[in-house]
Amino acid sequence: MYHLALKMLLGDRAKYIMLVGGLTFASLLMTQQSSVFFGLLSWTTSHLRNMRAAIWVVDAKVEQVNEIKAMRDTDVSRVRSVNGVAWAVPLFCSVLQSKLNDGNFKPIMVIGLDSTTLVGRPPTMLSGRLENVRLPNSVIIDELAVQRLSVGRTKPLGIGDTFEINDKEARVVGICHADRHFFGYPYVYTTYDQALQFAPKTRKMLSVVLAEPTPGWSVERAARQIEKETRLKAYTEEEFFWSTIWWYFRNTGIPMSFGTTIILGFIVGVAVAGQTFYSFVLENLRYLGALKAMGASNGLLSRMLMLQALTVGLIGYGLGVGLSVMFGYAVLGKGQPPFMMPYQLPLFTLMVILFICILASLLGIRKIYKLEAAVVFRG
Repeated sequence: MYHLALKMLLGDRAKYIMLVGGLTFASLLMTQQSSVFFGLLSWTTSHLRNMRAAIWVVDAKVEQVNEIKAMRDTDVSRVRSVNGVAWAVPLFCSVLQSKLNDGNFKPIMVIGLDSTTLVGRPPTMLSGRLENVRLPNSVIIDELAVQRLSVGRTKPLGIGDTFEINDKEARVVGICHADRHFFGYPYVYTTYDQALQFAPKTRKMLSVVLAEPTPGWSVERAARQIEKETRLKAYTEEEFFWSTIWWYFRNTGIPMSFGTTIILGFIVGVAVAGQTFYSFVLENLRYLGALKAMGASNGLLSRMLMLQALTVGLIGYGLGVGLSVMFGYAVLGKGQPPFMMPYQLPLFTLMVILFICILASLLGIRKIYKLEAAVVFRG
């Protein structure tokens, strides 16, 4: 009987293609848009992955990692004096202007590391030595900086080449890999003292204090102790991550924009699958009535319809997710738009598609339970 159900489904090619097409489109829209949304959110927290630290100490008003309010240099000593802090180092983080070879200017994200420990160093060095950043006027640039700052040059910017940051010479001593920033700024690493030379002079220059708890202290306990004694805001890496994510949810239209598209994908799936499958049941009602007249129970006919709905659902799901993965591979090398597909996302899409299929099949099952076997002998 189940084989007969599949033959009935495949026999009506038009309905079959429409069902698979509608569910494929719904699956593609939900998976692809969710992946781009997660990619954008990952860009908002790139600082946390590009400058790893257990505790981030910032001004008390700071809510997310991309908006840093400058602090006094003495705040580093205040954090170091807190009970439960093993060490604390200063970090400079600000957008400065770099001058290209053709005379144009490009904004860059300059990161100033503590020259002794180099805490907050680039996650992955591709060429050059990290220690060379301690040399005068030296910087380490990421791959995006190589691309952006090579405009007007006969060959890509490399180790030994120079460019200007705020009319001061910067010499490249290394190239690193860093996660993309939300606003698209290339990362340029140097020492804290050198960053202060590049940056315009202001009364407050310190951006962040990176700290580590002493052995026996948890990260959360040390962070709360820092807040208690300094009146600054101390985030663990996970706390800063979620604080940044929720800030973008509260203050930008990104979640609403992508959420609307994802909901539309769900509505399209329900509308197309439900209407088409209900039409399919109506057209095959006389055959279902014949089976019922020959002794097939309502339960058996319901399982047949459920099998038909789940078959087209799984095919549509596979095609939709497959197209989403192909899209991801196509854009990952270009970096635009961002694309991130955690394993939970395809599972979530599968659950939604199965829900749509079950909902569509319930419309047909309701019709079967009201069907009289004698209908097949009428007229």
